[in-house]
Amino acid sequence: MRWSWVVFLIALGVGAVGCQTPPAETSSGGAVRTGDFRQVVKSAETKVFPAVVFIKCLQESHEAGKKVTSEIVGSGVVITPDGQVLSNWHVVDKAVEVRCLLSDGRAFDTDVIGTDKDTDLSLLQLRLPANTAPLPYANLGDSDALREGDFVMAMGAPWGLNRSVSIGIVSCTRRYLPEHSEYSLWLQTDASISPGNSGGPLVNTAGEIVGINTRGASSGGDLGFAIPAKTVGIIVEQLRTYKKVNWSWTGLQLQPLRDFRKNIYFSGENGVIVAETDPESPARRAGIKVRDRILDINGIDTTAMWEEDLPAVRRTLGLLPKNTPAKVRIQRGEKILTLELTPREKGKVEGKELDCPRWDVTVKAINQFDNEDLYFYRTEGVFVYGVKYPGNAASAGLREKDILLRIGESEVKTLDDVRKAYDRAVETIKTKHRILVTVLRNGLMQQMVLDFARDYEKE
Repeated sequence: MRWSWVVFLIALGVGAVGCQTPPAETSSGGAVRTGDFRQVVKSAETKVFPAVVFIKCLQESHEAGKKVTSEIVGSGVVITPDGQVLSNWHVVDKAVEVRCLLSDGRAFDTDVIGTDKDTDLSLLQLRLPANTAPLPYANLGDSDALREGDFVMAMGAPWGLNRSVSIGIVSCTRRYLPEHSEYSLWLQTDASISPGNSGGPLVNTAGEIVGINTRGASSGGDLGFAIPAKTVGIIVEQLRTYKKVNWSWTGLQLQPLRDFRKNIYFSGENGVIVAETDPESPARRAGIKVRDRILDINGIDTTAMWEEDLPAVRRTLGLLPKNTPAKVRIQRGEKILTLELTPREKGKVEGKELDCPRWDVTVKAINQFDNEDLYFYRTEGVFVYGVKYPGNAASAGLREKDILLRIGESEVKTLDDVRKAYDRAVETIKTKHRILVTVLRNGLMQQMVLDFARDYEKE
């Protein structure tokens, strides 16, 4: 079964287990040698629990073929006395309003400082009145110090029920989730993580944040995944400075030296294998080829023996200065070569969306990273994102992922092209309510007549 089917994001749309015998020691910063373990848990909870916040967002979505506003709830944790809050990207994604409820019952409107879809993190700022006393906050700990078996607590607002805490152990400190581990590994825990826990802190027995709860499993018992504090620290500084993460893009697709999943094992004890280079990418322009073994970049080691080592290498590449040549030392056959690789800004990883209510369809800009299958056909363009049923677009035969080529006499390349065509059509609806739409579907051009005489919203 694929992980993409099993693992789910744990934002939600609308009991702790005691231990009488204390562990000998925890390697995560909370040494425990004597005394009642319940006191250790209580001490750690007291440090962090007051900083946990309940988050409610109004989110606009276009997936159903029309703009829909819904309520999403999740969790967060205050990390500065002036009200900066850590949470997940998917909790506040497309939010038009964000409010946070503190542990003492105070509620504040909240601004989104910045988000990063690639690591699923967000940084928020509570709108505090002037002269507000410093808030309770929690500190980031050292996630690298965690070991399997260390006790941790998952805090948050499961099922939209305000805040709670559950306890468990770290099951795996370096979990690789295919398709979800581009820049970071995950902390796996059996502490109960449920929908609504998204963005809440994973806490060690020293009362430090060692992770941000993000994913749970839809089957198979208690299985949760948190973003390690090491990754969080890197991303927070980027969000504070730039309001986003300025990831660099090289177009390198990498493969470990010991690829168990594909049953391919390469010779050598250092470096990482180039599996592919994207078309028109900096890597291809630098002359890097498939099966090259990258040994180091600007003198920084790039060894990925196993798939668990890939995110660190990708993160090194992603944090390279943009538009600045980097020295890449590679082995090609028996030769050692040094090439110059000039990364460019990755840019947005998701296209903007547009609602066309009278046509009963929503459209979205094609994005290289979000819509690779469509980008193959058209590097700049717009596709059908959602189709309302019943509706005019559905009756015309439009389908999701159709790439729009022309609307009437107008060529479509951008969302603005669609917006102009839509506005013209609505203005002339009394005299003309049929328009020819040309699309690209699975590489084949098709034409269909969109009749928008009916107003399904009023029927």
